[in-house]
Amino acid sequence: MHTRGIVTWSPLVLLFVIAGCQERSPVEEIEFDESAASEAAPPITLADDDWPWWRGPERNGVAGNAHPPTSWTATENVRWKVAIPGRGHSSPTVVGNRIYLATADDSRGTQSVMAINRSDGKRVWTTPVHQGKLIGDGMHHNSTHANSTIACDGTHIYVAFLNRDGVIASALDVDGHTVWQENLGEFDSKFGYAPSPVVHGSLVIFAADHRGSGYLAACHRRSGDIVWRRARPAVATYSSAVVANVAGRDQLLISGCERISSFDPDTGRPLWSSEFAPVATCGTVVWDDNNVFASGGYPASLTLCVSADGSGEPVWSNNHKCYEQSMLVRDGFVYALVDTGVVYCWDAATGSEKWKHRLSGPVSASPVLAGGHIYASNEKGTTFVFESTPDRFRLVAKNRLGDESFASPAVCGDALYLRVAEHDGRNRTEYLYCLADESAQPIADLLAEGAD
Repeated sequence: MHTRGIVTWSPLVLLFVIAGCQERSPVEEIEFDESAASEAAPPITLADDDWPWWRGPERNGVAGNAHPPTSWTATENVRWKVAIPGRGHSSPTVVGNRIYLATADDSRGTQSVMAINRSDGKRVWTTPVHQGKLIGDGMHHNSTHANSTIACDGTHIYVAFLNRDGVIASALDVDGHTVWQENLGEFDSKFGYAPSPVVHGSLVIFAADHRGSGYLAACHRRSGDIVWRRARPAVATYSSAVVANVAGRDQLLISGCERISSFDPDTGRPLWSSEFAPVATCGTVVWDDNNVFASGGYPASLTLCVSADGSGEPVWSNNHKCYEQSMLVRDGFVYALVDTGVVYCWDAATGSEKWKHRLSGPVSASPVLAGGHIYASNEKGTTFVFESTPDRFRLVAKNRLGDESFASPAVCGDALYLRVAEHDGRNRTEYLYCLADESAQPIADLLAEGAD
């Protein structure tokens, strides 16, 4: 293990930093280092039914050929259920026979990564990545100290936490041992840190927009060295970056700071940007072959489609907003569940409304699409399942687990993994559920067949 750029702050200094002026100089940029980037990285080894990072294998919330159940209760179609210590909005990451989750225990001052056995839900290991008093006493009550979803390339796990007044990226091996840590830069936000890492080639890329001095930073997956770092505006916004192949090339895309921006993911160099009225966004952009779709936010409510051909020209827009949650694009249509719980279907080419239907909100989790169905959870623990069709809204099922749900689900094969919380008086407990058709072949048998 190596650790670089991490400072132990005294309580007095930490208090000064937290209470100090928000105005800071722009982060020092690090230009692309070709020699560092050319170092060999571990191969990315994933199976067809893995869910290896935020929004799944294609990074767009779509789960290929998966066919999870459409209905469940607290006892029906539950393969297993396991309590998760602490609190977090990290979504499940599933690779091989392991599920990885980030969680934080405020009382103990720990930010940890957990590994859970995919077959039976038993905990395999827990690694405290950071220990000590967690900053952010004034953090919004809906946020946590473990918001980011883990990325896994098959051999290593990548996660970022806000700690010691900076965003610290960590890599662990699949047995829970810390391999490297890197302080990416200072970070100042009363809402905590939200973006999830994105794996691309030999790099793992982190976004850190905040009110001090924002940045994008790319670390080498093997060494943790920062290969490039690009300054961003000093604006509090919360979206994850994503790498998509759109308009004929790989592009690193992110919304927020009144822009939809595109960068070369290998070098961090800007490709294009488009004006986008919302200052703050939380959702991750989506795309089709030629266009990019973003929605936000604060203070303006806007959904915008722009060309990704390098011009950034607007194609269409409307005044609806998905602030925290991301949208879905499938077969020429955009599906958007807005903050208040109304779901829309728009033509991706023109923006024309095909249908809308009121479910219920508020909504923070992003929907996923599997087996022709869209699974969309609200903050109260209700998951609506409806058909992904532009003809009309067709509700398939309405399911309830727990009474709090902020994490987005993961879908693998026949199973859906859902992180929820349940309150019993003053006590709050988080659980991870594995939901699968009770008549389906057990996951352990499926994994054994894959190994053969």
